[in-house]
Parts: sequence; C-alpha cells; structure tokens
Amino acid sequence: MTFSIHGLAVARGIAIGRVVLVASSRLDVAHYFIEPSQVTAEINRVRDGRDAVVAEIHRLQTSIAQMSPKDTPHELTALLDVHLMLLQDEELKLGVKHWIRDRLYNAEWALTSQLEVVARQFDEMEDEYLRERKADLEQITEKVLRAMRGVSSPIFQPQPRNSRKTTQQDLLLDDTVDVPLILVAHDLSPADMLQFKQSVFAGFITDVGGKTSHTAIVARSLDIPAVVGARWSSQLMRQDDWVIIDGDAGVVVVDPSPIILAEYGFKQRQGELERGRLTRLLHTPAVTMDGQKIELLANIEMPDDAASALAAGAVGVGLFRSEFLFMGRHGKLPNEDEQYKAYRRAVEGMQGLPVTIRTVDVGADKPLDETLRDDAHLNPALGLRAIRWSLADPAMFLTQLRAILRAAAHGQVHLLIPMLVHASEIRQTMALIDHARVQLDNRGVAYGPVKVGAMIEIPAAALTLKVFLKYFDFLSIGTNDLIQYTLAIDRADESVAHLYDPMHPAVLRLIAATIAEGHAQGKPVSVCGEMAGDVSLTKLLLGMGLRSFSMHPAQILVVKQEILRADTSKLVNWVEQVIADDEPVKKLAKPN
Repeated sequence: MTFSIHGLAVARGIAIGRVVLVASSRLDVAHYFIEPSQVTAEINRVRDGRDAVVAEIHRLQTSIAQMSPKDTPHELTALLDVHLMLLQDEELKLGVKHWIRDRLYNAEWALTSQLEVVARQFDEMEDEYLRERKADLEQITEKVLRAMRGVSSPIFQPQPRNSRKTTQQDLLLDDTVDVPLILVAHDLSPADMLQFKQSVFAGFITDVGGKTSHTAIVARSLDIPAVVGARWSSQLMRQDDWVIIDGDAGVVVVDPSPIILAEYGFKQRQGELERGRLTRLLHTPAVTMDGQKIELLANIEMPDDAASALAAGAVGVGLFRSEFLFMGRHGKLPNEDEQYKAYRRAVEGMQGLPVTIRTVDVGADKPLDETLRDDAHLNPALGLRAIRWSLADPAMFLTQLRAILRAAAHGQVHLLIPMLVHASEIRQTMALIDHARVQLDNRGVAYGPVKVGAMIEIPAAALTLKVFLKYFDFLSIGTNDLIQYTLAIDRADESVAHLYDPMHPAVLRLIAATIAEGHAQGKPVSVCGEMAGDVSLTKLLLGMGLRSFSMHPAQILVVKQEILRADTSKLVNWVEQVIADDEPVKKLAKPN
C-alpha cells in the first residue's frame, strides 16, 4: 500500500530505490547499583569506551587525509572534530564520574544520565544550529556504549567480495549492484556519513534532524537527495521496500504505485538534466534580464568553508559566523593570535574576494561555557546576547576586533555587528573599534581597513534606520531573527513554530523599507538569512530592490538561475501589490 511520510527537505533531488534499514544505534542500557569497591572499575570502563571511539575517529581522519578532496567534503573533517570535542568535554566526563561515585550507578546508567542532563541544555538553546548539536552528543554517547559492549558500528562493515550474497547487508557492499539503495536510519553521525559516501546508497532518510543538523550539512555538501526529521520512518518501512525520496519537497513515498514511480522517474531524469544545466552557470555573471548586477555571497561557519564558497561561484562571503570559533571551549576562549589565524585563513581562502565577519553572537541561550549557564533569565532570546554580550565584556570584544583588523591586512574584510538597537550601543561599538586600532598602533602591529556594517534583525532597528546609516557603511538583514522578533515567535517552540512566517505583511514591509532607505542613503543592503537562499522568494526580494544575497553555497546556482530569468523593471508594481496585501502569499504568483 502506497503512503507518504513528510519530513524536512535538506538536500535537493529525487532518489528512487530499495530500503536498507539500519537498526537503531541506541542500545538497551542496564540500570543497577554497584558496590563502592567497583567505582574505579566502572569509571575505567567508560574511559576505555571513550578512548576506543576517539581512536576510531582518529583512524577515520587519517583515511580522509589520504582521500581525494573531491571524494570527501571538507565539512566532514570539521564534523569529526566536533565529535572529538564532545568526547573530551569536561562536563560530560565529570558528570559521569559524579553518577558513579556519588550515586553508585553502573557505567552505562551514569553515561546516559549525564547525556540527559547535557541534552536538556541543548534543548534550551535558541540558536537552531547549536540546538541540533544535541544529536551529535547522542551519537557519540551511543558509540561509547557500543564500545563498552564490544558491539560494532551500525553502519555496514566490508565483507569479502567472493562471499555468497545471502543477506541484504551483503548485497549493499557490492558496488556492481544496479538496484539503487536508500539508507533509512534513526540518525547518522559524521563518521557514518563518511562510510555512506563510500557506499552505493543513492539517498538517505532519518527519523530525526533539522536543516542545520550535521547530516543535513554533509548531505548538501555531497549533493545527495535526503529527507531528515521524518519521524518514525525507520519503523514504518520494511527492509527492501521500494521508496522515493523527494528531496525538494521533503516527502518520502513508500511502496509507490507504477504510475507514481513513473512520474518520479521522469522528475528524476529532469532533475539530472537541470543540475547539468546549472553547472554551466558557474562562471556566468549574475545579471538580470534588464541589466541589474546581483551580488551572490556565501554564508560560512568555519575558515575552511571558503573553499566551498568559491567552488559554488560566490563572489565573496556575506556572513562568517565567528561564534563557532568560540563554542565548546569550557571558558578557554580563542586568543587574539588564534582568531587572527582563523580569519586570515578565510580571507586568503577567498582569494581577494570580500569576507564579512560577524562579531561573536553568543550569550544567554548559547553561553561560551555551559558550566556557567544563567538559568535565572526566562527568555534568553531577549537577554544578554550578541553585541550586548560583547559590550558587557570589552576585553573579549577588543581581542576579537584586533584579530579581525589584523586579518584585514591580507584582503578585503567587512566587519558586521549583530543585534544593535540603541544609538548608545552603536557609539560604544565604534569607540571600541577605534580603541582596537590604537592598541595595534601602540604595539606596532599591521592591520588593514574594514568597512563596518550593522545587522538589521530587530524591528526597532528597522524602524530607526536613519540613525544606523549615520554610522555604518552597509546593512545586512538577518531575516531569521527579524521574523522571530517581529512576530513574537520562538522558533524552538514547536507549538507556535507554524506561525513563523516570512511572508507576513509586517515582515515584508520591514525588509522592503530597510532596502529602500539604504538605497536612498547610498548604502549597500544585503540579506543573509534563510530568505536569501529560498528560490521561491528570489524575485520578491529583487522587486524590493535587493541586489546582494548571502546564502548557503549549495543554493547559489539555483538562485542565480532565477536571477538570470528576472526582469526587475516588471517586478516593482507586483511587489508593491504583494506587500500591500493582508495575505501576501495569495499574490506570490510571479508576473510573466
């Protein structure tokens, strides 16, 4: 019987094949109390399990280093580093010892108990990317549990090719098999993804995960059709079922009828042709039909992401989220030299193209040190975060500013300040930037010029733009937070997440007004939120006057295609009608 499962579309394309179910990596955990004399032995069991997983990741890193860069995305190395960092997390280690020593829990019980404690902290984070790191914590915990039990990884291990194929597992390991295979699992770790890349799978489906989960990131970098967050999919499907992955719509069709199979087969062939056509646009300038030049920039998280930005045809980096250099360090923040080297790597990696570095956006819901969480504040989204955090710790902020200024000696650097709202904050920020220059002058350290911009992500900022434009060289609209704050919607709260609407009239009017005011004052305006990479909104933003988009590198070519087909002179009146409507989505059908 044909049925469909809905999840999140994270990697485009259509995949059709037979299901390969990977049993849940979660193990049944025994719960029992130990004798005091067993405490040391239980702690050692956890340590040995952790060491075994660390050794496994080191082996994977070695194998990656020996592979061709085209066979393994650079994101995978960073993801393995995240798993190593979590394995060595002091809070996790100390917590496990607490449960064993003070409560006399057995090793497995202690490990899963501490997992629950730390996982709750991740659940409370507002930032979607950081919140989804809980999945990585769960994955490494499960791997340690398996190592403690002597159980192998759930991803298939190579078998001799001359063995008889009596099981589905044997079949998967033969790269001569013609039938496409779809991997279905509760979740996949970065290490699993490496083995996935080396296998014959045509796509994958997971029960959990989000658009910024590691599985989604790797899927996009490998350009593999995938759907994540398809809850219960691994329990609803059977081994060897025929299944279709619609990575564009986030839909999984199980046991499709011949008619549906034929329809998606046609879509698949069309998609393959379309991808081929898109690659031909790589070196085509992004210019509309009426001659408007459009700037397509990339959003990156780490310095080495510059390579994927260039490969996708980005003409610069519109958002380097510097906070990822600060996270998970247990209070040991990166010093000036470490930050300088990271920023310099990104700047040099862009080969002369501009790099926009956002100052650290942490605080409240995503503190630098999880052991120092402040749970007294009930609404972290409105608390001490972003520039508020930086201004509250001038020494930390000056360290980052000096590092960014030094990196500017090696290429074009733009400095982006998040979450500004008050004129007093603007003046403080500008004074600290000047002070950082003076400090470098006094030390005789070289630095370069930077353009300074502000993120417009709070309605109050969008409504007082003239104050911002007195001080800043450019503006960048952070649509993710602007939507959240305008509509009073907590994106992390599933009960109201359906109300998070980029097409709300208030949101559209704030964006349009920001773009118009920036142009009137002769200041560039870009959009760096998710709306920039949403191809269904490209012409809407063009009609508002937007000429600079910053997005995930994987979205650049498809957005460029939409730009090449657009005539902005025909979009203005249509956009005015859309913005004026009480329900703009009804008028989103694009003009001819």
